[in-house]
Amino acid sequence: MFYVYILASRRNGTLYTGSTDDLLKRVAEHREKLRDGFTARYAVSRLVWYGAHDSRETAFVRERRIKEWRREWKLDLIERMNPEWADLFETLL
Repeated sequence: MFYVYILASRRNGTLYTGSTDDLLKRVAEHREKLRDGFTARYAVSRLVWYGAHDSRETAFVRERRIKEWRREWKLDLIERMNPEWADLFETLL
């Protein structure tokens, strides 16, 4: 299984979209700031949305499309799945 995910710094805060084949591990890396980069620099570590895909290619295509979206579309996507902007990382454990 492959995943596309959106992280946020806080509700309506800075957003980051990524994809991975190990969602739990990847989000933990963001949370622990194990890699330098955007999410570490801007404290973006709350998992607020994710979607599963059968292949790496479909996940990658979905990630690229979401990254091209307007911010309001991303906020709508998040709020349809997670209206409270809860950190979904805990639900993965």
